[in-house]
Amino acid sequence: MNELGLHGLSAGDLFALFSHFLMLSLLAVGGAITTAPDMHRYVVGERHWLSDDLFTASVALAQAAPGPNVLFVAVLGFNAAGLAGAAATLLGIMLPSTTLALWATRWSHSRRDTLGVRAFKTGLAPLTLGLLLATGWILADPVRDRPAAIVLIAVTVAVMLKTRLSPLWLVALGAIVGALGWI
Repeated sequence: MNELGLHGLSAGDLFALFSHFLMLSLLAVGGAITTAPDMHRYVVGERHWLSDDLFTASVALAQAAPGPNVLFVAVLGFNAAGLAGAAATLLGIMLPSTTLALWATRWSHSRRDTLGVRAFKTGLAPLTLGLLLATGWILADPVRDRPAAIVLIAVTVAVMLKTRLSPLWLVALGAIVGALGWI
């Protein structure tokens, strides 16, 4: 890996990257961000295409940018293999989930009042919450040994659970704390 994290990946590696993100797409209940722990395991732990810090920075950069939440997938792919990597990850994550979402929306809309559809939607809520918590745990890994970061995370969770305050204020608080070098 060079300074930027870019690898000269072979066609086989690009296909493996595409295939892995294709599979993750079908598991992304609650959005692509919920599969970030497995993305981390694959591109950092198993394939060593990105460092832990570059993975976290890629997700943070894409989440801070305006636009769809799924942009972090393209940033990960780009940092692993340039434009070809961005295309492989983005197509892989978008193709199955988009197709499935269009079909499922049409199907469930025509059956929205049935017990099975209502139960399915209710059952997905705890699954989505668990996947989001796992993502937060992975993204907090680089700062878990810093007490100020743990306090900031706890305050953020408490404020989000107890108030209707916009998350943008908490993002701003995190930016200020980081800019002041407290984390």
